[in-house]
Amino acid sequence: MKLTVVIVSYNVRGYVAQCLLSLRRSLRGIEAEVYVVDNHSHDDTVDFVRESFPEVNVIASNHNHGFARANNIAIRQTQSDYVLLLNPDTIVGETTITQVLDFMDQHPNAGGLGVRMLSDFGTNANESRRGLPTPIVAFYKMSGLCARFPKSRKFGHYYMSYLPWDQAAQIEVISGAFCLLRREALNKVGLLDEDFFMYGEDIDLSYRLIKGGFENWYVPATILHYKGESTQKSSFRYVHVFYDAMLIFFRKHYAHASLFLTIPIKTAIYAKAMMELCRMQLVRARQSLGFVNKKRSQSPFYVFIGQEDHLEDCRQLAMAKGLDAEFHEGDSQSLPDGHLNMPLPTERNIYAVYDTSAYSFEDIFQLFARQSFKNVKIGTYLPEFNTIVTTAEILK
Repeated sequence: MKLTVVIVSYNVRGYVAQCLLSLRRSLRGIEAEVYVVDNHSHDDTVDFVRESFPEVNVIASNHNHGFARANNIAIRQTQSDYVLLLNPDTIVGETTITQVLDFMDQHPNAGGLGVRMLSDFGTNANESRRGLPTPIVAFYKMSGLCARFPKSRKFGHYYMSYLPWDQAAQIEVISGAFCLLRREALNKVGLLDEDFFMYGEDIDLSYRLIKGGFENWYVPATILHYKGESTQKSSFRYVHVFYDAMLIFFRKHYAHASLFLTIPIKTAIYAKAMMELCRMQLVRARQSLGFVNKKRSQSPFYVFIGQEDHLEDCRQLAMAKGLDAEFHEGDSQSLPDGHLNMPLPTERNIYAVYDTSAYSFEDIFQLFARQSFKNVKIGTYLPEFNTIVTTAEILK
């Protein structure tokens, strides 16, 4: 077997459906197997995947094991040459898998590989290339110097922003959202560290690959990453898990560092966590006391672009959900510029929703990479399930 793809899901049925549809296209002609490890979801993800994607191997956990352990469960059951860890809230381009496998085949010392991740605006995500959070790099990040001087090889090393986006380059940390791993490297350095429940396990594994004598690479093959739509980042649990992961990594790899470095870094981690918790408490208190002036937000505007028969389905969906929308018939041949030349309102949030039978996922990526709009986000219509997918919601 050439490739095993492992997707860990938790209450993201709509996103995992889109992810698996994009994988079907990207895996054509490749000897591959796909595993979905469900961490005890309550949205019928397991039954849905088994019914709609019979080719996928589903592991239905009785508990939420976290990201690292769930991935390890599937990895241990497989023997493929490569393993791809893939987040469910991603869309993979039609040629992405071929590109990354070809690169790994041509670079035998590459232990792992990450790709160019796009946001839902079509912009490049900084998390596509990262440096190791050594004590000094972490200091530059938390002090704001990284954001102030992003192109500096010294201060901007956390995101390695000085690297070109359109060229392959060696990096240090591969994002867990799309992390292609050589089986030989995993056998040598070990699987994901299950002390990390969520967050930090990708940094730890990337570091162990480097220490094991392997290279980590960035390749400009493209995916869309909604960036954790299933994670409640305003929750206290998120703050606890995220900053606890930072401490686990620091204790594991930098416990030997001098007190001159360890005390300030640990203090900064605890301080950042405490500040975030206090901020959240203050916001909730102000809301409960009625001090927050909640302005009525304007609903988003939807622009549907696709085949005529699917546009009719979109019209019915829009009417049923009360969406403010307009509809344009076209595909990648008849309307190659999609929404780019349309007179769209600038004062509202807009979703340009593309029929994925009329436009390839890579067509959609390229359109958003070209757009000048600052208020238009990617949306998709999946005719297989009569479903609209955006960063904010799943409509069906």
